[in-house]
Amino acid sequence: MNASTPPNNAPVSQFGLLKQSRFAPFFWTQFLGAANDNISKFALTVMVTYQLSLSWLPPAQAGLVIAALFILPFVLFSATSGQLADKYEKSRLMRLVKNFEIAIMAVALWGFWQQQVPALLGCVFMMGMHSTLFGPVKFAYLPQQLSEKEITGGNGMVEMGTFVAIILGNVLGGVLIAQPEVGAFYTGLACFTVALLGRLAVQFVPHSPAADPRLHINWNPFTETWRNLRLARENIVVFRSLLGISWMWFFGVVFLANFPNFAKDVLHGESQVASMLLVVFSVGVGVGALLCELLSHRHVEIGLVPLGSLGMTVFAVDLYFASRGLPAVPLQSVGEFLSHAAHWRVLADLGLLALFTGLYSVPMYALIQLRSQPSHRARIIAANNILNALFMVASSLLAGVLMGAGFTVPEIFLAVGLANAVMALYICVLMPEYLLRFIAFVISRLVYRFKLRGDANIPTQGAAVLVCNHVSFIDAVLLMAASPRPICFLMDHRIFATPVLGGLFRLAKAVPIAPQKENPATYEKAFQRARQVLAEGDLVCIFPEGGITRDGQLQPFKGGVMKLLEGQPNLPVIPMALGNLWGSYFSRIEPAGAMVKPFRRGLFSRVSLSAGAPMAAADVDLPKLQREVAQLLNDA
Repeated sequence: MNASTPPNNAPVSQFGLLKQSRFAPFFWTQFLGAANDNISKFALTVMVTYQLSLSWLPPAQAGLVIAALFILPFVLFSATSGQLADKYEKSRLMRLVKNFEIAIMAVALWGFWQQQVPALLGCVFMMGMHSTLFGPVKFAYLPQQLSEKEITGGNGMVEMGTFVAIILGNVLGGVLIAQPEVGAFYTGLACFTVALLGRLAVQFVPHSPAADPRLHINWNPFTETWRNLRLARENIVVFRSLLGISWMWFFGVVFLANFPNFAKDVLHGESQVASMLLVVFSVGVGVGALLCELLSHRHVEIGLVPLGSLGMTVFAVDLYFASRGLPAVPLQSVGEFLSHAAHWRVLADLGLLALFTGLYSVPMYALIQLRSQPSHRARIIAANNILNALFMVASSLLAGVLMGAGFTVPEIFLAVGLANAVMALYICVLMPEYLLRFIAFVISRLVYRFKLRGDANIPTQGAAVLVCNHVSFIDAVLLMAASPRPICFLMDHRIFATPVLGGLFRLAKAVPIAPQKENPATYEKAFQRARQVLAEGDLVCIFPEGGITRDGQLQPFKGGVMKLLEGQPNLPVIPMALGNLWGSYFSRIEPAGAMVKPFRRGLFSRVSLSAGAPMAAADVDLPKLQREVAQLLNDA
């Protein structure tokens, strides 16, 4: 067994992935590339701002010009890079991109040494192209190499690594370029050396097959960009998730771009204080990204997105109040700045805001990777890069307009924080799956101590029927929390009349079902809808007892499940059992009924869900299915 093959195909933790040959070389490749971007950009910004006097590039505009040159290739060439990443084997493409980086940094070495700013600006543009080419390959590579239970952790590690690389790149670039006489040469040499190290790391990235080797490349970036956006729109959840990620960059750029002004004009700190704000923000995003795997129990948990968005708004708003009215004092060093208790609140707000940004972004990236069609996954990532670039430009322009209108930096932070709340509500209305998973996340972790057994038996792709006992009004919510994919529930039509929960299940697009004798039209319509869902390759859950148990015992199964399986002999059937839920607030306890005495079992009571091994529909009958569920209950 080698490092790339975990025992029994067991999922590996996010830190364990760094020992895997399928992940570690890739991680260090992208880490070194991100670091090199920031060494070269920041060093050039410092050189133009502090060391040279150029009439054609005033210091006040240097940062803006360098940022624009780096972003421009994302707009122009993302469409082409997405096609290349889908058409060609990915490790080979990564090696070619890293060869390109070495050539760029050879020119940058000469440019820094000779202080040739036009050449260095050209290198910034080329490094933007390097990142444009690498981005779709990077995000399309992960779902090919990682399982569903690893992809959240893998994305978290990449996100963390990127922000750590930003910190180190800025620090290293600033320190090297500041060295008297030899600083420029040392900076160029460092960039070239990091490029060589990246090329060494990429040599060990394993083979990753082309998704669509017959793809015909369209070299027109404008028509291909439009085509990529149309491809993304074919899956509305994926497309709206792309917009959600682009909004995150819009939000983040407002803070990142305004750190220098915020540090100087509001916090009254020297330039090192601005650097400290960047470090706090980057560490916060990295910690949030790493927490995703822990909080999601190694699944793609999009319920973290509303939680992340809520935290982003709360701490952006509090940052406004924490920084408002600070006394005007002479510019302070980092030590002087940290000596004031009020400044610690500012740093806490900034760090927590960034942490929740990490919680927000990682599940969205993982969702896009898993739900995009593999044949054009990289092109959809490329479409995301285009949208990100456009949103970042719009963010910078809007911040400039607001400042021109007289807004202070804290007021801009407040405005974007409140706008984020509106955007979060809009996303939840457009994509109720995010809200539903958030509710399921909260109930399964904050109301109950929810334990899942046999989760490997819940299929991550393809159609299947889930068959579960019916204990309470929130059985469906707990099943949502357990499944990495949306589930279509067939539920007793009377549940839909329950306040709040009825609205929740309508939002989840659960299908009401009534006894055939009571309402034959509703009965037939329910099975028609369920078969359509299965035909689309999705999951259907049915509670074959026909209603919530009134005594805690498993009730006789009715024949509806067999009707659902008719004509589909190979369809997987997954028996499931909810344990220890009887007697909780949401279960029926005679004579009082359900949802009375909310603390009768206390908070955080233990409940479980056990998933049995899949059975082929042809091998299933009602007595056998009931025995399987009963056995799971006994083993719970």
